[in-house]
Amino acid sequence: MSAATTKKYPWPNDARIALSMVVNVEEGSEYNITEGDRGPEPVDELQVSLSKPMRNYGNESNYLYGIKEGAPRIIKLLDKYNVSATWTVCGQSLEKYPHLADTIKQRGDEACSHGYRWIHQFRMKEDEERAYIRKAADSIEQTTGQRPKGWLSRYLLTDNTRRILQEEGFLYHMDDYSGDEPFWDSVTDSDEPMCILPYAMDSNDMKMWVSASFTPDDWLKYAKDTFDTLYEEGGEQTRMMSLGLHLRIIGRPGRIWALEEFLRYVSSKPGVWFAQRGEIAEQFIKHNPAPEAK
Repeated sequence: MSAATTKKYPWPNDARIALSMVVNVEEGSEYNITEGDRGPEPVDELQVSLSKPMRNYGNESNYLYGIKEGAPRIIKLLDKYNVSATWTVCGQSLEKYPHLADTIKQRGDEACSHGYRWIHQFRMKEDEERAYIRKAADSIEQTTGQRPKGWLSRYLLTDNTRRILQEEGFLYHMDDYSGDEPFWDSVTDSDEPMCILPYAMDSNDMKMWVSASFTPDDWLKYAKDTFDTLYEEGGEQTRMMSLGLHLRIIGRPGRIWALEEFLRYVSSKPGVWFAQRGEIAEQFIKHNPAPEAK
């Protein structure tokens, strides 16, 4: 990297890296025929394939584990290491489990919208998607006292998503995996650009659900290696790391130790900013104003 490279928008206190801890709360919002869905939730650690619409009680209990056992373990570690987090939450999940909304409020953490339910919004028409986005924001504001600034879809977005988010007052969008720092991206060639905070799937604990051979040791090594590279690069350019967590995954007793080892490791390094994503977006916008629309 060229020695002439400079930071365009330095992090507070001259931090080398903005570390974004993203705690996903999807439990209680997943697909279920009791919600009028055509079938049960397909993302299943048990890897059960059903040929007819029926309730998958086993998988439902696997998700419930995240609420009953996983969440307390994750919260305990966030408190122990004094880590500020962004909770990407489904509105219905917090309606069902208000104690999590209370935790977010009490910790002063950020609630980012992950939809009203954990479903595929890309199948919606524009008016349906707008109503869905608004319903999610209204719900999260009611349970947490804060209207979400950011949005993370379930996997895919539509051609209308960013424009709707802008019109609904959202500050940033997460449905992107193309970089290790925030950037501006136009919704269309003629619209105002939107602040994009890229997310990351490679360091996400979901890998341990979808690939049984990917162990907590593997996840920890990968997460630390990712941090080390971005931390080193942070001496010359703006760097940000996203670490995606799920209550039902990293919250298991055989995995939670890996999260603690990661937090212990990064907490020992100087110049690490444990930042909420809304804070990152605001800092980026402050030091790197939006370009004019074409």
